[in-house]
Amino acid sequence: MCCVFFLISFPFIVDASVLQGKVVRVLDGDTIELLQGQKPVRVRLLNIDAPEKNQPFGRWSYDQLTRLVAGQPVTVVFTRKDRYERVLGRVFTSGGKEVNRELVLSGAAWVYDFYNTDKELPGLQLEAQKRKCGLWVDNQPVPPWEWRRTGGTHL
Repeated sequence: MCCVFFLISFPFIVDASVLQGKVVRVLDGDTIELLQGQKPVRVRLLNIDAPEKNQPFGRWSYDQLTRLVAGQPVTVVFTRKDRYERVLGRVFTSGGKEVNRELVLSGAAWVYDFYNTDKELPGLQLEAQKRKCGLWVDNQPVPPWEWRRTGGTHL
């Protein structure tokens, strides 16, 4: 029965692993820590990049992720880890919402074009831009990868 649920709920995943646990910490707008058994596991949300904490909308983005998952059970579908040993995954709430997509749609994160594998995300970002949601109220928000590259010197 569990396997049937997985196939129905996540038909887009091939050769993936699944983690389930309670979110015990939100580190920033695109990174969480969940407890799997007694072990903390860091998860970097796949396909997106949220503003840095010291960047405009950074705290707001963090608050959005916190509102969605803090203290909640989540399911993470992933295929790999990054160079920092964080799981790179798509995070789903117990109600079935994909958190990665919710953050893009609310304007709390950008699609991380260089790494994105989700063909639907650019359309969700465009929708958020048209509606001027979140960071898109700014006419020229600076993507986090540019902010990091310049040491946060964009004004």
